[in-house]
Amino acid sequence: MLTDIAFANPGILYVLIVVPVMIVWYIFRNSKQYASLQVSDAGMLPMAPKSARIYLRHILFVFRTAAISAMIIALARPQSSSSGTNMTIEGIDIVIALDVSGSMLARDLVPDRLEASKNVAMEFIKGRPGDRMGLVIFSGETFTQVPLTTDHSILLNMFKGIKSGMIQDGTAIGDGLATSVNRLRDSKAISKVIILLTDGVNNAGSVDPMTAAEIARVFGVRVYTIGVGSYGTAPYPVQTPFGIQLRDMKVDIDEALLKQIADLTGGIYYRATSNQKLESIYKEIDALEKSKIDVTEFSRKHEEFLPLLILAFILLLTEFLLKQTILRVQT
Repeated sequence: MLTDIAFANPGILYVLIVVPVMIVWYIFRNSKQYASLQVSDAGMLPMAPKSARIYLRHILFVFRTAAISAMIIALARPQSSSSGTNMTIEGIDIVIALDVSGSMLARDLVPDRLEASKNVAMEFIKGRPGDRMGLVIFSGETFTQVPLTTDHSILLNMFKGIKSGMIQDGTAIGDGLATSVNRLRDSKAISKVIILLTDGVNNAGSVDPMTAAEIARVFGVRVYTIGVGSYGTAPYPVQTPFGIQLRDMKVDIDEALLKQIADLTGGIYYRATSNQKLESIYKEIDALEKSKIDVTEFSRKHEEFLPLLILAFILLLTEFLLKQTILRVQT
């Protein structure tokens, strides 16, 4: 961005005082220059036409004065400056590991656990444009829905299409965590994070959850675990001969395991019993995991005296040519 003109040698501008002195001197000198001519009758002189040379001779002084002014200003070294900022973002790599098992359809969150988890996670993604993010879904097995990417529009579109029943039912917490760690192990980000969200107990898969947590610790991955569901029982949709009906089912979350995973990897365990609580959890994680942003301001100066010197040269050359041709004094 260009800023105002400044002068490297502003004191030289005081020399411009010679310009009004020159003008006063020129006016005074010309007022004293009268040609003498002896004639018998001067009555006809006012009617005599005046030559254009009489008016044009003053332009030589204008050119000379303008050239001197330009040279004085050029000696003061006018400078323009451009300034701006360079921003470097060292983002955080985050994988969201989302449980999509059938129990996520319980309606102790609105409209249900799965949709509430999706909606809050999507808002979280929108608020972190500088980070690479990915999505792993797990149930009885696990699947990488979106690898790490900065294209959050793709990630958000994939989130919208997630539903329970996409993969075999069950709760393979260990497999879901191991797959997420695998996506982060080669990351060079300043921080590597997994947000693992589940509402059940590990009952499927081939990888022990604590073994997956140990692998995460080795690769420097921090795991935030979230247990989703109210305490006691929760309304769950059940297919009956009379259609889908809600029946209270026991909420069974392995909080001890989720706490161990978080503690081992340097993360935190949270319990989300409502939409509002889930939103506050993501806000807290957002505050804890801040990307590093370096802003460098710069300013560059540009010399602007050359156009003034060129102008002065053109004016002096024009004065010289006029003086030697059109306005040449006849002797």
